Amino acid sequence: MTDGTLYIGTRRYSSWSLRGWLPVKLAGLDVAEVVIPLAGGETAAVKAATHGATVPYLEHRGLQIWESLAICEYCAEFQPSLWPEGLAARTHARAISAEMHGGFRGLRQAMAMSLFRDAAGAGRTEAALADIARIETLWRDTRAAFGAGGPFLFGAAFTNADVMFAPVVARFLTYKPEIGGDSLAYCNAVRAHPLMVEWYRLAAGEPPEWFLPGYEAPLAA
Repeated sequence: MTDGTLYIGTRRYSSWSLRGWLPVKLAGLDVAEVVIPLAGGETAAVKAATHGATVPYLEHRGLQIWESLAICEYCAEFQPSLWPEGLAARTHARAISAEMHGGFRGLRQAMAMSLFRDAAGAGRTEAALADIARIETLWRDTRAAFGAGGPFLFGAAFTNADVMFAPVVARFLTYKPEIGGDSLAYCNAVRAHPLMVEWYRLAAGEPPEWFLPGYEAPLAA
């Protein structure tokens, strides 16, 4: 008997679902997983199953949590190390996580998450490149201030801040924009995390009937 259910969308495409799934796994919550195939927008199945008509959606011990960042905060109640130690580090982690949650529309629009797409060099709109520059600045500033001792934003621990940027890493690995060597090293570290390996493995096993042609067609640079 599990303590609840986590509803997520198609793993190949659902960046927000990845942001919900990672902290739930990191916190060790005992929940069943329900994957709802997406259709390029809100689906009747998502609306029927979830409180806010979006994924991810977590039901746990009678509570309902329907926003990715709220799920991160909820999971930190069970695993406090999901936020880094120290007031300065935790404050910074929450600030960059909130910026990720609410911003970077240009990147989202130009480089939709599609884990196995052939899209190297595509999506380089002016807005996307500006967002990428800002993200690289955030990563460098965070690593310089708090990242000693490990490959992630706050050092050795994979925190909620890394969770929030994990789909950005996936986009960078798919679209391969020109980023600095330090940014690429961070992307490789995130991709190599066991939970990211597991997410990609599960995504690769999704049935072809879930694929969306508009998200799978190769893109030319």
